[in-house]
Amino acid sequence: MSEGIDVRVENRLIRFVPARPVDQARVEADLGGVRAGDLVIVALSRPSATVIVDVEGRLIVHGTHRVEAAQAAAKEILLRLGAEDASLSMEFGPIIASFQYRRAVDIHRLAGDLGAGQGEVDERLGCVCINDERHGLTIHLWSNGKAVATEARHPNMVAMAAVHWRTQIESRQAFVSGA
Repeated sequence: MSEGIDVRVENRLIRFVPARPVDQARVEADLGGVRAGDLVIVALSRPSATVIVDVEGRLIVHGTHRVEAAQAAAKEILLRLGAEDASLSMEFGPIIASFQYRRAVDIHRLAGDLGAGQGEVDERLGCVCINDERHGLTIHLWSNGKAVATEARHPNMVAMAAVHWRTQIESRQAFVSGA
């Protein structure tokens, strides 16, 4: 079967480094930021994102899937603080992406064939967790064929992993017949 696999980025972690570090105390006082250990967290509604200010004054944007939205969130924080946003540099972290095999999967059979270390059933989540060292990510695969990739660096890497694992599942006859 050679149908394409559509990968959807659900979340992208991006860190922004301003020219002058952001003052955590000002974020708490002026923007209603909440301290959590060494971090200060601000939830924005427009754009919809969570911004974390670390001890070095960098902005980590969580909860977006588009780079433009993350950048808008970082700039919103800086503008509300009256800070300069012109020389804001960007660093990419891992993404969370999803895809769907259009067939059901026998996750217990797959986990048994892969063995401990590469594939294990997580009873709490009801999925098999596949440690994909080849593509540098983890795939959480449910019996209905829905998959979520974590720790990925790029959507194209998730797409390559999805195709690779579809072949692996087929060769292990772990797709459920008639589904």
